[in-house]
Amino acid sequence: MTKRTKDIFQPRSSRVIRVLLTHPGRRWRILALAKDAQVSLGWTHAVITTLQAQGYIARDENYRVSLVDPARLLKRWAASHDFLTENRFEEFQTFERDLDSLLKRVRGLSVSYALTGLVGAWLVAPHVRPTTLDMYVVNKELVKDVAKVLDLRLVEKGGNVRLFSPYDAGVFYGSRAVDGVMVVSNVQLYIDLVNYPARGEEASTTLLRLIEDEWSKALGS
Repeated sequence: MTKRTKDIFQPRSSRVIRVLLTHPGRRWRILALAKDAQVSLGWTHAVITTLQAQGYIARDENYRVSLVDPARLLKRWAASHDFLTENRFEEFQTFERDLDSLLKRVRGLSVSYALTGLVGAWLVAPHVRPTTLDMYVVNKELVKDVAKVLDLRLVEKGGNVRLFSPYDAGVFYGSRAVDGVMVVSNVQLYIDLVNYPARGEEASTTLLRLIEDEWSKALGS
């Protein structure tokens, strides 16, 4: 009997799902999928077997796999994800008077990072102007360095900049430069926003329309 995974949204499993959702029109060999997701071949097999049993995966005559109804899978993942509880973060206060000035400082960062939350959504699909900047920093040991470059002051709560140590390095998959700053993929943005307070759901709805438009083009429909 082929092994399955109990939780398809745990960090290691979600790496596979993130790759599939980022490239919904692609047909994958399992080995290539495992390499792209940076997950073992055996674990990738288990995730794919589970997804197929749940109706999310189809196989062609050459045993390549592809997603079926990616929107349903994305919404299910987002519903189970809580951005603010699954990641550790520290809060800071910026001395900059506006977001544009702060983003100029962000462009000067030399460490690996990616913006998410409302500021990420605003850069990708302007709709809800953010009052808080959320940033994943690749290594928690670098948070102090980032805070220094951005001239931030550490506060106990109520800060307008939050620096996150991500629950898994997979959050950086598909990150890209937008207006000169790094932003997580639209898939990661969406799951981070669905249960995000202060207009997160509103921003996620706008973003989902953009994602579905991109998927329609990729799938030729």
